Amino acid sequence: MPTSETWFHLDSGPCDPAGNMAFDEALLEVAAATGSAVLRFYGWKEPAGTFGYSQRIADVEKVTLLRPLIRRCTGGGFVPHDRDWTYSLAFPPGHAWFELSAQESYEGMHAWLRDAFTVLGVETTLSPCCVKEIPGQCFIGAEKHDLLWHGRKIAGAAQRRNRLGLLIQGSIQPPFDGLARSEWQAAMLTVGVEKFGARWRDFESGDGFNRRVRELAEARYSSDGHNRKR
Repeated sequence: MPTSETWFHLDSGPCDPAGNMAFDEALLEVAAATGSAVLRFYGWKEPAGTFGYSQRIADVEKVTLLRPLIRRCTGGGFVPHDRDWTYSLAFPPGHAWFELSAQESYEGMHAWLRDAFTVLGVETTLSPCCVKEIPGQCFIGAEKHDLLWHGRKIAGAAQRRNRLGLLIQGSIQPPFDGLARSEWQAAMLTVGVEKFGARWRDFESGDGFNRRVRELAEARYSSDGHNRKR
């Protein structure tokens, strides 16, 4: 097992769409300030769609009637959110995950998900190569290292690296009814200990953090200026 180190985790429950994206960006700032990784599990108060930072919103609007549409700070394509299991993971600069290439961190994240599903007795695999996708849509087809269940993509992720660190945002379409989200989250923490030496501590957001989330939600993720910037 790797050397033990403190990692934070939280389940923030269902949040509004703009608030979810603001929360993730604020976690990246926290990781940079504390020097510790943070894993977040969360849901959605209403159906919504997110799309990659570099995508054109006009292209996204052509392929879905889902609203609202929120521009993520990470890359990737359009992702519908409703009953999916969503998570984010933030690493500070200098962390071993931050030093990985984009392909290595993408593969590592989905290998973690695969191992968590194994704990639950569900066999999944990583996509060995690409399956033809509809441009800009995350769950149609598959990219290399996406998570597959019986050949169907059930998990994808998007990433951002900058001076603050590495942010991974991921979405899982549960492969079948009857799986408990709480059990999957517990399995994720177990695998984090076994594979990465994570010494988990609860993340406690203070007034300053919550204020930062509100600022980002209002000024950026609820703003047409941000969501329709290209």
